[in-house]
Amino acid sequence: MCRNQTSITDFLLLDHQPLLFGLFLAMYLVTVLGNLLIIVAIGSHPHLHTPMYFFLTNLSFIDTCFSCTIVPKVLVNIQTQHHNISYTGCLVQMYFFMALTLLDDFLLAVMAYDRYVAICLPLHYTTIMSPQRCLLLVTTSWFWANLLAFSPTLLMSQFSFCASHSIPHFFCDLLPLLKLACSDTHFFQIMMFTAGALSGVVPLTCVLVSDVHIIHTVLRVPSPGGKHKVFSTCGSHLTVVTLFYGTLFLVYFQPSSSYSADTGMVASVIYTVVTPMLNPFIYSLRNRDMKEALFFNLRKSSTQ
Repeated sequence: MCRNQTSITDFLLLDHQPLLFGLFLAMYLVTVLGNLLIIVAIGSHPHLHTPMYFFLTNLSFIDTCFSCTIVPKVLVNIQTQHHNISYTGCLVQMYFFMALTLLDDFLLAVMAYDRYVAICLPLHYTTIMSPQRCLLLVTTSWFWANLLAFSPTLLMSQFSFCASHSIPHFFCDLLPLLKLACSDTHFFQIMMFTAGALSGVVPLTCVLVSDVHIIHTVLRVPSPGGKHKVFSTCGSHLTVVTLFYGTLFLVYFQPSSSYSADTGMVASVIYTVVTPMLNPFIYSLRNRDMKEALFFNLRKSSTQ
């Protein structure tokens, strides 16, 4: 048991400048505007009301919320040089961070499954990916993501913290908070590792298996143009998956005793700021239908 336990009312986020204000602001604006443009374009064009774009709309909405959960607080901290965050605010930020990360995780798997059915089982696509099933997949993802995020947040709220309340991070993340806890966190770490393995490894396996089946199917297609298009899409998708899962596994699939604040922050920047910014480009702006919808909206707004 640690001495000098105290009732924590707030934490101090040490965001280790140089986290440059201009760079974070630019990336934040690109993320929010890019994802909102995608949502508007899909919503305003009936021919984009398909399962793939339905999932993409959800992903864009989640990425927007994800960025808004973390980046605005970082920008305020850098600009004002006041790094405090209330204890309640810290737990709320941690909850939304975990829930939205898990949603991203699950939706990447759902989108991989949708792509697999479209390419490998095209004759059954309409039946398999019915509106009811698409809604069920998204609703189930939201339910499990919020449930899995609520449990560790509730447990964390029961912990006692030592006298130091400085978090060596730019947002309230699980492992930096665990380093400050005086309570016994052994059970919590086992639960977190198990939940992380199930919610991370299972969707990642679905993504990889889907891509393997897609590549196998495409290799049997004689059209070189079709092969190039599908391989380009899979390559872009795998780039995002590698960045997202690779950095998450680097941070969370290790005991808290071996956690490195510097490594954790660098990895966190990738999956909290960089990946949400890349998604609009990779999933939409490389897509001809999406580009046509975006350009149509831009021309329409410029003529009004």
